[in-house]
Amino acid sequence: MASGQAEHDSSTTQAAAAQAQSRDGAAGPRLPVPESAPSSVPGEDDGFGVRFGVAPAVTREVATPFARKGGDPLYRPLKVFTSDPAASRMEAAVAQINVPYEPLAPGPVGSFFKVSSDDPQQNVQYQAADLNDSCVLMAGGYAPSPSEPRFHQQMVYAVCSSVYAVFRGALGRHVAWGFRRAHDPARLELRPFAFKGANAWYDKDEGALCFGYDVAPQRNVGNRTLPGGYVFTCLSHDIIAHEVTHALLDGLRAHFSSPTGPDVAAFHEGFADLVAIFQRLSYRELVKTALRKARGRLDQAPLLTNLAHQLGHALELEAALRSALSREPPDGYDPDAEPHRLGQVLLCAVFEAYLVVFGRKAAPFLRLASNGTGICPPGDLPADLVDLLAHAASALAGHFQSLVIRAIDYCPPVNITFGEFLRALVTADYDLVPDDPWGYREALIDAFARRDIYPRHVPTLAEDALLWRPPRRAMPPVAGLAAAHLMFDGDMAAGASPAELTRQARALGEFATRSQHLHEFGLVSQGEAAALGGTADLPMVESLRSARRAGPDGQIACDLVAEITQRVTIRPTPGEPGYTLVGGATVILGPKGEIRYLISKSAAGGERLQRRRAFLQSAQGRKFWRIDGAAYVENASLYAALHLPAGTPAVTGAAT
Repeated sequence: MASGQAEHDSSTTQAAAAQAQSRDGAAGPRLPVPESAPSSVPGEDDGFGVRFGVAPAVTREVATPFARKGGDPLYRPLKVFTSDPAASRMEAAVAQINVPYEPLAPGPVGSFFKVSSDDPQQNVQYQAADLNDSCVLMAGGYAPSPSEPRFHQQMVYAVCSSVYAVFRGALGRHVAWGFRRAHDPARLELRPFAFKGANAWYDKDEGALCFGYDVAPQRNVGNRTLPGGYVFTCLSHDIIAHEVTHALLDGLRAHFSSPTGPDVAAFHEGFADLVAIFQRLSYRELVKTALRKARGRLDQAPLLTNLAHQLGHALELEAALRSALSREPPDGYDPDAEPHRLGQVLLCAVFEAYLVVFGRKAAPFLRLASNGTGICPPGDLPADLVDLLAHAASALAGHFQSLVIRAIDYCPPVNITFGEFLRALVTADYDLVPDDPWGYREALIDAFARRDIYPRHVPTLAEDALLWRPPRRAMPPVAGLAAAHLMFDGDMAAGASPAELTRQARALGEFATRSQHLHEFGLVSQGEAAALGGTADLPMVESLRSARRAGPDGQIACDLVAEITQRVTIRPTPGEPGYTLVGGATVILGPKGEIRYLISKSAAGGERLQRRRAFLQSAQGRKFWRIDGAAYVENASLYAALHLPAGTPAVTGAAT
């Protein structure tokens, strides 16, 4: 086990370094949620009846990471495939990455993940990976091999742990899972041998990532896959990173798991692909190898820009499962497109902005290496130039990955659209880095516009017009939510006790549901709901989370991020079934309890009702919703509907 500085032959992401060297968890275990806690906590009665509730998710348990003591290792070096088993070892197909150290039981089983060794298809249980075995420790983990089940278990644990560390670093807090499983709610189960099939999914009901395996075609598919041999999705770096991102996003935004509009399912797919592609770019040796081969051109390095090579070939596609590179002209936004195809539009838009900024950062190095022409002479690039370019590419990928994740805190709580995500990206970046010398935000705006992705209700595409705003009307600070009144379990990232979280939720609910504040928070009265032809549920405070972020100049920003939502049920009318709408707001509060941003989305308004009805009646809507009696009901979970072929028995989950 590595202690002290990371080894030179290991890859340590910035997020892993930050988590490994932090002092989290020193305050001891979190207080449990009382067994007698009701399913929703009523708000204060102001004499006119209860005005709001507190959702169970507010007090959802968050795992406490290992509290490192003096002399404990910083990292656990583990080997992984940087792509999949079909990639060439000469192209840095294997990397030793430094995962933040924690004690592990065989499985491995740690604070956030529990790996299963069961193979129901073969009716066997493989030997559990024991990463504390002395021989395994000396070797830096199990050697990468498709024929060693313990490496499969190591692979999913290592990649999932690395991605979790990235989310934690970007958000400045530990992330609670959003699955429904009641027992062991702080640990996501990883099942490398879950079923037979070239697929993988996140199971929200069971709290598990399920990875399948299948037989490759009985012919040469053009890579190092044995015809008729097995292809394991749990050995694809991209698929693992993609699936754990689904689970993490579900923990951050529960309502994004309901396909309420054409962009919601596509956003899940595009967002998960973005995290996966930028995670791969964190492996410096892989980036150096690819840039050396592509003579410094990231846009000509398929090793870095293609996702799930082996699975794409196994499914007899022309190449990888998906690519982050756009065609020319790029595919435009089409709300009727299949969710994976539409998600790729989002992936390509953000990756194009990444390439633009990389080009700006690489230009000085290329000018120095080419006597000012910017065009390097024929032959191999100098090794020092490749090192500089690889460092710039990996560091920039980390910046973009953090920005993409951080932007989730700036998204509305329901029915996300690509245009709103652009506004979230611009605001999240501006909020932490007001100065933008490399033009990140300009590159993002241009890339989205090239694909006809435009936010609603903005006057122009100017940066300041896209920023989310404070409330339109002056509001006082929220009493009880100033930093001076908040109590955390030792560290801000660890969150607060259930009692303290409930107190905070009540303070926000009482403030938001005052009659003069309802509209600002996207909430409606019963009278307004009746005018729409429906009824309104009580507003629910869905979550309160701390957000601690460090800017490039070392400044620390601390906020409180909260969601409050409200369900409105539209009654059926002759010829038209009933349906539901969810409105509400994401609230970002500063250290004094002031509302810095209020990102609301009301259920009221004919325009939103029209869009909701149009989606339910569209081909894409019918994939997710059916008419049952006099109302629309969801066919299955978003994850199941996305990937299971017609006629497959309904199970929850989402494949890549």
